[in-house]
Amino acid sequence: MADIDNKDQAEMDPADMEDVEDVEEEETGEDVNSKARQLTVQMMQNPQILAALQERLDGLNGSPSGYIESLPKVVKKRINALKNLQVKCAHIEAKFYEEVHELERKYAALYQPLFDKRSDIVKAAYEPTDEECEWKADDEEELTVSKQDEMKEKAKLEEEKKDEEKEDPKGIPEFWLTVFKNVDLLSDMLQEHDEPILKHLQDIKVKFSDPGQPMSFTLEFHFETNDFFTNTVLTKTYKMRSEPDENDPFSFDGPEIMCCTGCTIDWTKGKNVTLKTIKKKQKHKGRGTVRTVTKTVPNDSFFNFFSPPEVPENGELDEDSEAVLAADFEIGHFIRERIVPRAVLYFTGEAIEDDDDDYDEEGEEADDEEGEEEADEENDPDYDPKKDAAPPAECKQQ
Repeated sequence: MADIDNKDQAEMDPADMEDVEDVEEEETGEDVNSKARQLTVQMMQNPQILAALQERLDGLNGSPSGYIESLPKVVKKRINALKNLQVKCAHIEAKFYEEVHELERKYAALYQPLFDKRSDIVKAAYEPTDEECEWKADDEEELTVSKQDEMKEKAKLEEEKKDEEKEDPKGIPEFWLTVFKNVDLLSDMLQEHDEPILKHLQDIKVKFSDPGQPMSFTLEFHFETNDFFTNTVLTKTYKMRSEPDENDPFSFDGPEIMCCTGCTIDWTKGKNVTLKTIKKKQKHKGRGTVRTVTKTVPNDSFFNFFSPPEVPENGELDEDSEAVLAADFEIGHFIRERIVPRAVLYFTGEAIEDDDDDYDEEGEEADDEEGEEEADEENDPDYDPKKDAAPPAECKQQ
């Protein structure tokens, strides 16, 4: 609004002056709201502030109200009785999970013939029939029968032409390597020098402990003959427990992995990718002469997966070992529960798209809200884009 000089103000009617003041107050209020909104957006985009808010909220969750402490002693005794009932519930839940493990073992035997056939196709031990290769893709559902026949004939001719141009590859080349590269949890473990070895990986199997034995499962990585090691199978066994902790029974939330053991890899000389050789210069303190020494040190590799930290009998680990084992247990569970049962979908990327669907929807909502916010700001006559270029100084410091 244009400024009004003192002379004009003196000549205006008092009622008009009241109107002007009302308008100015209203516009000032909108301006304040706009700035407050912009500041809020900027603050919520600052990860440090978000982390601080989340920590504060986490601290509020489950905070005692003080009500329990105020109850009479007789009521507190009854609450203790409820806790004892809860402990019994935890022990029943543990038995439930033990039976679930037995069911897993039973159905693993039913799945295995299908997984064995999958392995035979991957490694070219079995060639599926034309009928087995038929697959109705989603984009074919709405096509007419004649159109589908036409497309199939065209695809057949193209395949025959390709067959004439080059030799037909055996099985499905680099099947498991592609699965690993498609899954972030596994690709983070891969190094460039691991890939030539994993091209020889033919199958991953899950074996459960025998009936009556403590709960455990073993991951078996089956390799074809290669130049890197003499093993045909590399194993990783995870021992589990399904019983409440005597000292903290209410923390029980299903079976947990207690420890894991790997295997010895019989590397061919000069092919061990878990070690690397470095040269280091050393200077003699007295003579001042310099010599070069060769050292063998650990090297980053997926195959370190088969040499996890050992858990001492007292169960105490340093922070680094605990972090390594926590990540290891997560990977073991993921391979067992997701990768092995749905390998082809991780190979094609379809399982990854399914896993990401929820996140995509949330992202779209966030984008829409952000777009609406930007539109509101652009329609604001007082909006200054320079103000949103960076958070205020006080936000950065937090």
